[in-house]
Amino acid sequence: MLCDDTKRILAVHDLSCFGRCALTVIIPTLSAMGAAVVPLPTALLSTHTGGFDNIVFRDLSDMMQPILDHYKMMDMKFDAIYTGFLGSAGQIDTVAHAIDMFGEGIPVLVDPVMGDDGEVYQTYTPEMCRRMRELCRKAEIITPNLTEAYLLCDEDYKDTSVLPPNEALAEAERLRVKISELYGTKKLALTGVELSDDRIATISYDSTCRERESVHIIHKVKYGYPGTGDLFASVLLGRLLSGMDFHSAVDNACRITAEMITDTAKYDTPRREGLRLEKNIYKLFE
Repeated sequence: MLCDDTKRILAVHDLSCFGRCALTVIIPTLSAMGAAVVPLPTALLSTHTGGFDNIVFRDLSDMMQPILDHYKMMDMKFDAIYTGFLGSAGQIDTVAHAIDMFGEGIPVLVDPVMGDDGEVYQTYTPEMCRRMRELCRKAEIITPNLTEAYLLCDEDYKDTSVLPPNEALAEAERLRVKISELYGTKKLALTGVELSDDRIATISYDSTCRERESVHIIHKVKYGYPGTGDLFASVLLGRLLSGMDFHSAVDNACRITAEMITDTAKYDTPRREGLRLEKNIYKLFE
């Protein structure tokens, strides 16, 4: 009998039923890449919170720990843990416990979803930002955008797009070094560094690699869509689990995310509905 070598990932995210983000992006993306996703939903929403009214919402915090306890009783093993937007300090505590329960010897990717475009999300209190910093110390891989990098460093946001490109990249590098020193991060992808020449950069850092740092630059795409960060981190993790090195995995995730945004922008798909993932899933096999 053949051995089943399918990678199993514990994914701690919300389930927004409409709008292509969080688990509705993560599950098909990682499944297409050959991994089995075990979701640990943090909340159930009729839609995501960007651009919709009268949203139906249910917090699932009280179910998260019992689900983890059941998995422990089953002696379930995971090949990676991936966590994103969290709705409360209590949920951050539960994720930290999940990492303690299941995370030994496996990649733990924390996407510290706290804000974007220089603004902290309304649901994130100073306490939650502090607790997210604590959670990042438990991660092997973190994927902050530029806003979140400043939050992790406890600094005021700076718009890199008004700086000359070399100064913007130098500022991103400074943040990367500070984060690595503060959190002991082995692998980091700092995304969303906007340059003044209509390009956007991602800085990747891998302390285990001979070439520790790499810069990945793509042309800035006009539109933004919900779920792009979830897609980026999913592709990154999927490539790592397939054996790709970190810098190459970051580069691949940047390229695929940009291509899906570019394709979606050709159509009249409302931005709040997210990327045309179904029509672009084939890009994962190219």
